[in-house]
Amino acid sequence: MSRKHIRRVAVLGAGVMGAQIAALCVNAGVPVVLFDLAGSQVNSGSPAQEAIRRLAKLKPAPLATAALANAIVPANYDDDLALLADCDLVIEAVAEKADIKTQLYQRVVPALADHALLVSNTSGLSIQQLAQSLPAELQSRFCGVHFFNPPRYMALVELIAGPATAPQVLDALETFLVRTLGKSVVRARDTPNYIGNRIGVFSLLAALIEAERFGLSYEVVDELTGQPLGRPRSGTFRTADVVGLDTLAHVIHTLSSQLPHDPFAKHFGLPPVIQKLVAENALGQKTGAGFYRKEGKDILRLDPASHQYVKADGQASAEVIKILRLSDPAERLRTLRQSNDPQAAFVWAILRDLFHYSAVHLAEIADTAREVDLAMRGGFGYQVGPFELWQQAGWQQVAQWIQEDIAAGRALSSAPLPPWVLSGPVAERGAVHTPEGSWNPAAGRFEPRAQLPAYRRQRFPERLLGEGGESPADAGHTVFESAAVRAWHLTDDSERDSVLIVSIKSRQHTLGPEVVQDLQEALAQAEANFTGLVIWQPTAPFSVGADLRVLHELMQKDGIAAVEAEQRRMQQLMRRLRHSPVPVVAGMLGMALGGGCELALYADRRVLAPESYLGLVEVGVGLVPGAGGLVFGARRAASLHSAAPDTPLLQFLKRFATNAAMAKVSASALDARDMGWLREGDLIVGHEREVLLAAIDQALGLANAGYRPPLPERFAVVGRDGRATLAAQLVNMRDGGFISAYDYLLADTLLNVMCGGDVEPGSLVDDEWMFGLERQAFAELLNNPETRERIEGMLRTGKPVRN
Repeated sequence: MSRKHIRRVAVLGAGVMGAQIAALCVNAGVPVVLFDLAGSQVNSGSPAQEAIRRLAKLKPAPLATAALANAIVPANYDDDLALLADCDLVIEAVAEKADIKTQLYQRVVPALADHALLVSNTSGLSIQQLAQSLPAELQSRFCGVHFFNPPRYMALVELIAGPATAPQVLDALETFLVRTLGKSVVRARDTPNYIGNRIGVFSLLAALIEAERFGLSYEVVDELTGQPLGRPRSGTFRTADVVGLDTLAHVIHTLSSQLPHDPFAKHFGLPPVIQKLVAENALGQKTGAGFYRKEGKDILRLDPASHQYVKADGQASAEVIKILRLSDPAERLRTLRQSNDPQAAFVWAILRDLFHYSAVHLAEIADTAREVDLAMRGGFGYQVGPFELWQQAGWQQVAQWIQEDIAAGRALSSAPLPPWVLSGPVAERGAVHTPEGSWNPAAGRFEPRAQLPAYRRQRFPERLLGEGGESPADAGHTVFESAAVRAWHLTDDSERDSVLIVSIKSRQHTLGPEVVQDLQEALAQAEANFTGLVIWQPTAPFSVGADLRVLHELMQKDGIAAVEAEQRRMQQLMRRLRHSPVPVVAGMLGMALGGGCELALYADRRVLAPESYLGLVEVGVGLVPGAGGLVFGARRAASLHSAAPDTPLLQFLKRFATNAAMAKVSASALDARDMGWLREGDLIVGHEREVLLAAIDQALGLANAGYRPPLPERFAVVGRDGRATLAAQLVNMRDGGFISAYDYLLADTLLNVMCGGDVEPGSLVDDEWMFGLERQAFAELLNNPETRERIEGMLRTGKPVRN
């Protein structure tokens, strides 16, 4: 079975995970039936229906748009099993108890289609044990999957084969998970807690033990183990609160009950502090208290000695933070180990414990070191995996330090490092990741990646440090490169080589004067020598817009006229993009805000990753969109009105005006489509790493179809009367205290532009007129002290100022 044959999915179990997996599928355009018990209400489908309703309340939002809830079909096991006959993939996601799962299998298996795949979503149960309850003919179509929570946002899915799982079934599932659902898939061995939770939960237990040893409070541990260590900001204990302490307790129980002979087993008991919190139903974020509790505006943390909540006012040592910021990993680890600071000793200890545990158990839980590092990246948010960091810091030196700590009794186990760590190819190369592949301790060789068709559309797949392969920073042939951009093309000996790619190099891909100038040059090169242009960044965001700091400095130094000149150049770029004789495609990932959104809107096509967030947000700094965003909204409204003349033009315009006036940002690529930012022909791909090739192919498709740019046009605007109608609603909001007087001024200024200025309703205007209105509004606001206050506040704090 291939990915294209997975046309309909059933999810068994409408709990938090089951419902969110269903949401993930409908986000990707896959029809889903969500099953649960019949319930006692008159409507037998009500438990599943209630789960679907709850999706709208969950944060972060599981659904890409709220309307997608209607695409999930609620069902129950009593009345609706016949619906399973049309499902190609059935995902069981009931409680983490083997007996509950196997009892459900007995009930649903007779209703499955002969070709259907059955998978169990589980965080650590034995797939072999579950498979034994199934008919022999189904066991080849059964395996385990482990979606990490929340499934929409967590990249990792572990795929676990059963004893009889057919290889083609695993390949089909991996293809579906990667290409359709956009996931990073790691194949794990059928061992307790698999890879991610096995390593990740051990790391949390180690942090608890070492924090107690060195006398560190939870908030200090979280600061040390968050961003300074290359991990999520939430660190260790805040992450545990988010996951849920009951969930964590279950995973720890799996370790302790199923791994009694693990050399680290004495540390697998449920820590008393977690045991007591769970008994009190203090389960973390979902119950309002766990390791932390919020009281008013204050965040309190648990004091494990008194079991009372106290002020979380501990801070990480400035000296240790300085060590963690050292760019050389070898120097960083050496300095941590040699320091007398207890916080530094703590960080070294948890890294040592992580290295030690990962090495001892690699052969048991994974085929290669690659799976461990990818699991910790995708499932726990590590910037680099444990083996990557060890390799960066000097394999043999770190191994020697670990051995010394084991011998001195400082390590959490006396288990020796495996022989492959200390001698043989790994020790000789000083690496587990090499261009030939990653170390497989069972086979005793460096093993290359499997070449599955699922990854052929990923021109730059996720790479591990030391693995080699092309980097987007130096791939292909460079046409020209500056401090601001790189213009380049692929060298694959294919038609794709004829499309120029331009990648912005500024921080967060902001649009400063140099970037705008060099984008103009890239467009000129594309028009002279290529068949199309793709604007694409290797990493998110697409662009957060104009470089506010540069514009502020320019205004301080040379006055408002200098800023107006830069605005005019940005408008010229947008107009050139729209009317270029070669097709221009924006390949988008992450945020496209302000000028970044305008850059995307003025391309001929947009190719987006599912998690793309578009919005015109300039009112947050006291300005209006000034590079064609308002012109786009007015023109687009007129186009929609022309196609549906019975609907008033004002109704179409109101949507775009509201989005800009409220600085609304789309919650997803699908939401951007609903907001009107996307047009017919724009493409949303399943996996973010497929954006580049899809964008190039879109450019080629347009070129090969005889692309011609749009003709200059005049379009209708609602004029002064439309502005008055929309402004009346603003008056009510101002007088009711919902917006400030300056918010009202900003919105009214924005409306004047989008309505076409002081003209009669239905007047025809052109781009030149509309761009002039944008420039006039922009200049007026720049002269306003309250706008300057907003700009300076944003630069100072990173947050919008309300005045």
